[in-house]
Amino acid sequence: MKKSLFYFLLSLLIVINLNAQTTEHPSLLVKVENGILQGTDESGIHVFKGVPYAAPPVGELRWREPQPVKNWEGVLKADRFGKQAMQLPIFGDMNFRASGVSEDCLYLNVWTPANAVKEKLPVLVYFYGGGFMAGDGSEPRYDGESMARRGIVTVTVNYRLGVFGLLAHPELTKESPHHASGNYGLMDQSAALQWVQKNIAVFGGDPNRVTIAGESAGSMSVCAQMASPLSKNLIAGAIGESGSVIGNPTATLQEAENAGSKWAQSIKKNSLLELRSMNADDLLKAASAAGFGAFPICVDGYFFPKSPLEIFEKGEQAHVPLLAGWNSQEMVPQFVMGSDKFTVDNMKKALQRMFNDKADEAIRQYVPVADDEVEQAATDLAGDRFIGFSTWRWIDLQAKTGGKAVYRYLYVRPRPEMRAEMGNATANLAGGVTKDTTGKTPKAPLPKGAVHSAEIEYAMGNLPTNRVYDWQPEDYKVSAITQSFFENFIKTGDPNGLTVPKWLPIKTNQPATVMYIDVESKAATEKNRGRYLFLESLLKK
Repeated sequence: MKKSLFYFLLSLLIVINLNAQTTEHPSLLVKVENGILQGTDESGIHVFKGVPYAAPPVGELRWREPQPVKNWEGVLKADRFGKQAMQLPIFGDMNFRASGVSEDCLYLNVWTPANAVKEKLPVLVYFYGGGFMAGDGSEPRYDGESMARRGIVTVTVNYRLGVFGLLAHPELTKESPHHASGNYGLMDQSAALQWVQKNIAVFGGDPNRVTIAGESAGSMSVCAQMASPLSKNLIAGAIGESGSVIGNPTATLQEAENAGSKWAQSIKKNSLLELRSMNADDLLKAASAAGFGAFPICVDGYFFPKSPLEIFEKGEQAHVPLLAGWNSQEMVPQFVMGSDKFTVDNMKKALQRMFNDKADEAIRQYVPVADDEVEQAATDLAGDRFIGFSTWRWIDLQAKTGGKAVYRYLYVRPRPEMRAEMGNATANLAGGVTKDTTGKTPKAPLPKGAVHSAEIEYAMGNLPTNRVYDWQPEDYKVSAITQSFFENFIKTGDPNGLTVPKWLPIKTNQPATVMYIDVESKAATEKNRGRYLFLESLLKK
């Protein structure tokens, strides 16, 4: 009798406790299309991690367009990040909170204010960078808590990478109901946007106010989603940080298929069945030997019915406001000058080797009159060739054919020195550092401008998550300005507001107004349009 009474009371306490938790935080339990999710409360921000938005792309679903999630029974705990997409540690400085890699990677994460359930808040969907070879939605620099505290439901999305996300092959095209292959990672992103349309309201988000954003490959992804008929009607705004898919010609489907077939033959796999039978780790290692760019984004006839460039030229892309730009030191000057000294004569010689019969115009656009200006000029050219020009071309075309306001920036704030405890380390393109364990590498000089990816922590309000750098009060000022620009744009389609300097949109056929983002941010008229028109002319042969 006593034992029965004990278990009865214990059961009663458990029920009372569960009811109390549900009453205290009812929005920690949400009903999405496929079942019930239970999130966590982080000081007033409700977080749902590792939410499946598509079926695991494994087995027969490897190299297939994303398939629907199967319904689940009971409550799915969304308290930890899903696995990273298959990748090698090619950027030693990337910092992940997910526990390892897996083909089963199609998960997203949601941050929302605790009391937002019945509201219709604007939504930010952020795509990570990493060259379509690496990256993850769990990286602290993309964390959505700070944006959520500003009243924005924030989502980060995992998508397939490398050979898993981009392989095109004749057999894949043949089996596809769309007669297409490749671009699977981009289709994953589109599937995530469709999930957001169906489900974000239960998190307090407004499906009609979804802004997509990303940096580097993430920015290229934003441009791609704007161009694709699968996604262009799912978004209300776009933010691009350093990169687009229309800077250079996109591969045709046949070119991508040929690249895929050649690679498969190189690893002695003569059929799609053999490729699908490979262990994921072995497949990853075999693909890594092919090098960067071995599996190009292509005009597959489905995700891209025609080239992204043609889509933007004809005004067939998403007609939404765009905020985009790049950084002041996207690439180092040595990519132009090599080991040569920074002199006017040496830069002229470098451009003659680089541009051949077009060298005279290149020299006119880029070479300064004095030796002490050559380092910056070479930095500008290196950055333009790497990513600045492609971003400019996207901005310029959207302003001409997009029908909505376009805002252009140049982010110029250099990161501060590294914290003393970092010792002798080298900053990398992905945003962090590689430590020198030998003690023989000389300490790298501080960058003179904003390197590739430097703006991410500032724009997302996440400086405290990066313990590499010795952030100063000025850095927090720049972060507040940058994040406010982003916040205003996500909420209204316009970056202007009470606490930031006035930023005018681009006017067609007039020099662009550019917002220079720094400790003292200010807008100015661009002076370098001739550089980009010259680079554009090289593609019109």
